[in-house]
Amino acid sequence: MATTSGDEPWTSVRPAVAPLLRAVTAELADQMVAEIQARVPEYSRPADDMYIKVLHLGVAEALRRFVDRIERPRQPWDPEVFRAIGRGEAAEGRDLEPFQTAMRLGARVAWRRLTEQAEQLGLDPPTLYDLGEAIFVFLDQLADAATDGYNEARAGAAGEMERRRRRLLDLLLSRPPASPEAIAGLAKAAGWRLPRTVAGVALAERDDYRAPSLPPDVLAGLDHGDPCLLVPDPAGPGRVRAVEAALRGFRAALGPPVPLASAATSLRWAREALALAARGVLDDRRGVLRCTDHMATLIVFRDEELVAVLAESRLAPLAHLRPAQRDRLAETLLAWLRCGRAAGEVAAQLHVHPQTVRYRLRQLEELYGDQLDDPDARFELEIVLRARQARGGPAARD
Repeated sequence: MATTSGDEPWTSVRPAVAPLLRAVTAELADQMVAEIQARVPEYSRPADDMYIKVLHLGVAEALRRFVDRIERPRQPWDPEVFRAIGRGEAAEGRDLEPFQTAMRLGARVAWRRLTEQAEQLGLDPPTLYDLGEAIFVFLDQLADAATDGYNEARAGAAGEMERRRRRLLDLLLSRPPASPEAIAGLAKAAGWRLPRTVAGVALAERDDYRAPSLPPDVLAGLDHGDPCLLVPDPAGPGRVRAVEAALRGFRAALGPPVPLASAATSLRWAREALALAARGVLDDRRGVLRCTDHMATLIVFRDEELVAVLAESRLAPLAHLRPAQRDRLAETLLAWLRCGRAAGEVAAQLHVHPQTVRYRLRQLEELYGDQLDDPDARFELEIVLRARQARGGPAARD
């Protein structure tokens, strides 16, 4: 029966009906529980006491609250009991659907029994129709309350797990390293399997920061001052590719794989690679920088002041030349050192005629003399020439 009251449908049912209903609630509760256990598999397990307790509590409380609302329709309704049931289902790791199915089935049982006993209870058809509407409105309210509690608990649990994972990341990146026992304990609490190796990922800050969709076992510190990630078992099949796909559009660097206790070291290398990319020393335009592809450059730039002192000494024979000539000879010398001193390969790499390379090599021999026969001198020359090239020299980058 349609009504327009703000308290509908409760004000449509005469309060005098409440004592009639209360007299049959115990019998009705037993019938509802029996029907639910017969038709909802989750409640047909006699060994699962918790499910049965929740079922009896839910049915008894729903009937009591329903009758109370018929008797006092304008009294504020407190849904906390059903919120608590929803939270309890979440805490037990169960899905909420069986409980809601049980409540819907219970409502149909209640409506059917009331229609069967309408004459005995003195319920005329209009009252019976209003009761039916009230039952199903009440059912929706119960379902909403249970869902709110369930979602609240799930969100709280997820938030707590995320807090534990952030604490674990901080512990793994601490210097000096935390004890293995402390790490193992927190990893267990965070649901994180301890890997044999890890790799740190450094991320550049950005104004339009969005959280990447990462594999679930990657520890994320996106709210750190220097955003970072920790990738477990980076050598596993497809591991790095999955992280790179998630970071598409980000400026990021992946540190080398290291034992778990050295996680901070891997992240430090990743941050140094990212800093070199920001200076234009490393090229990150093709995606995530992998430190393992640029170890020589990272080592060379680990102490730039020392490399500068070495360069001043080893490149002194070129200092008096014109800039263009100095660049050509430096480029040729680096290619010659890389190619095993083969003029033909140098010519192919530099895209010049072999005779041009031989002419330049003769110039270099005149400038350097016996130094080019000294393995230590050649090694130091390659270091400083690589550094010169990475800082913007004319040769192609490694």
